Amino acid sequence: MSDFAASAVPLTGGYGGQTYAVSAGGEDAVLKLYVKDPGRAAVDAALLRLVHGLLPVPRILDAKREGSPDDPPYLLTERLPGINLQVFLETAGEDERRTVGRQLGELLVRLSGMPFLTFGEFRDGDLAIEPFGFGDLEAFFQSRDLGFDQKQVEGFGQVIRYAEDVQAEGVDRVCLVHSDFNPKNLLVDPATARLTGLIDWEFAHAGSPYTDLGNLFRFCDDPVLAGAVLSVVRGSGLDLGEPLVDLGRAADLWALLELAARSAEHEIAAAAHALVSRMADTGTLAGGRVALDVVH
Repeated sequence: MSDFAASAVPLTGGYGGQTYAVSAGGEDAVLKLYVKDPGRAAVDAALLRLVHGLLPVPRILDAKREGSPDDPPYLLTERLPGINLQVFLETAGEDERRTVGRQLGELLVRLSGMPFLTFGEFRDGDLAIEPFGFGDLEAFFQSRDLGFDQKQVEGFGQVIRYAEDVQAEGVDRVCLVHSDFNPKNLLVDPATARLTGLIDWEFAHAGSPYTDLGNLFRFCDDPVLAGAVLSVVRGSGLDLGEPLVDLGRAADLWALLELAARSAEHEIAAAAHALVSRMADTGTLAGGRVALDVVH
């Protein structure tokens, strides 16, 4: 590890690990140390092997799959080309955003086409699944400390009832979920608008085919990009049901509530709390968000 540390440059992103840009074997690489959750190293290594060739993920150059917080496991992977998609979209034109949206739709289709038998978290290098122990959505909402008054609690109850009704109309199957599928975890070639990487798999699990769509649309205010995503997903033959935007937002409620309950930790969590509060105030799943499915 000392050979890597001398040239390590910290990278942003990642919750459960410490990530560095390094040079190894004459090529750029990324070193991730699993300090907070040592057991996740074996899971992430297995996931990268599972999807390699199907999704734009890095090759594993070296790995230590077991360890402890004092002697953490690590993954050393190639460093993929491209820039952060979130940065790219800030100045991208309409055609570029449409091109990116179509590719995002293709990635979502591939993820939803990787089936599992049960919902839950991956627990080891064999991707064994441990069921979630959250109870139903109402119980999960009640267990989060969001600082809501009684009127907001009642308003969010309306959101939950609508979300449950919508989900009853969708498909009931389980697939691979990246679970943090948004522009900050995607890379793009700025010259061609081609996606080059889907990174940070530490929250991936077996879950709903709508979850990643909901994560992508959580703070999205771009109907051009969203329309391109929806067009590809609808044309994929997966028959995910309608309304797709609401199905995604309904599936995203679990992660959104968990994030909102940590609103003091960082600006994204604060934005999640503001969104959940608007949903509670209006009693709507949209919560004042931009309509993304203008043309059906």
